[in-house]
Parts: sequence; structure tokens; C-alpha cells
Amino acid sequence: MSEISANDLKTKGVKAIEDALLVQLEAPVTVRGQVKYVVMSNAQYQHLRECELEAALAESKADLDAGRFIKETVAQHIQRIKEINKQVV
Repeated sequence: MSEISANDLKTKGVKAIEDALLVQLEAPVTVRGQVKYVVMSNAQYQHLRECELEAALAESKADLDAGRFIKETVAQHIQRIKEINKQVV
């Protein structure tokens, strides 16, 4: 995997990112030899966000199917949250 150094960003700017993303979907950015950031195209970012949302939806559906939910009014919910907060303190 091709890395982009902080120095490359300073000298080449966005061109360094564009070049790295021509051959890979994500490119690590290193600072003093350590990976500190990862850059990607907006299209790749949107794809990852969609994957996260799909996973969250699947988890929610599994919770519903397994009966792991509470049906209550808003007032009941607020009261339950207050009780939980009292237990935490």
C-alpha cells in the first residue's frame, strides 16, 4: 500500500493524494513515519457510510426479531433514563 508522507503533502499538495488514490481506494498519511490519517475519495467515503448504515439497520432488525426492545411512552422513557442515570452516579 502506497503511503503519503506529510512532507509529500507539503510539497505536492492534493496531487499527492490524487496520485495515491489512482492505485488504491484509501491512502494512509504518515507523520514522522507513523500512520496518522487515511484519505479516500468522497465516493469511497459515501460507500463506507452506506455500509455502516446497512450494518446498523441489520442490528436493529435482529434486535426487533429477538425481542430486545422496550415499548414505552416518551414520559416512561425519560423516567427510565433518569433512573439509569441515578444508578450510574
